[in-house]
Parts: sequence; structure tokens; C-alpha cells
Amino acid sequence: MEIPFKKTKDSITINVRVQPRSSKKGISGVSGETLKVRLTSPPVDNAANEQLIELLSEELGVKKSAISIIRGQSSRDKVVEIRGIAGLQLFS
Repeated sequence: MEIPFKKTKDSITINVRVQPRSSKKGISGVSGETLKVRLTSPPVDNAANEQLIELLSEELGVKKSAISIIRGQSSRDKVVEIRGIAGLQLFS
């Protein structure tokens, strides 16, 4: 699955829509320019954001320290920045 992203000087950004408190965690697809992600964590005490970073790290094969949420800390719609990567492609 191709992940829509925007390239910046040193990183890429991805629009993400999260579904917290889901029964399973994982990437559930792409809708337009947005990556849809299911998380089992509740949106309390930053737990869902931490799980999102962990999941993206595992799926994309990058370090957690290279991923940051730059917009939407307390929203379902987020913008995630990943440093040190040129492009993305996931295989389901």
C-alpha cells in the first residue's frame, strides 16, 4: 500500500487519522491523503500518541526518536513527521 506523504528538506510528513480504543492495532488503510490507523490505547495521558509512534516505528522500520507528532496532539487528525527517510511504501 502506498502511503501519501509530503517531502520536506530533511523529512517527510504524513496526515494520520487515528481510531483509539480499537479492538486491534494496525494500519487500516488510506483515505484520500490520510493514513488511517487503529490503536488499542485510549486517548488519555498521551497513551494513544505513544502507541501511534511505536506502531509507525515498527511498520516503517525507523527509530521512534525519528518520529514526532507536529500537529494534532489532542485530535484524531494528526500530522506526523518522520526524519531520515526519503519515501514510503508498506506491504500488506
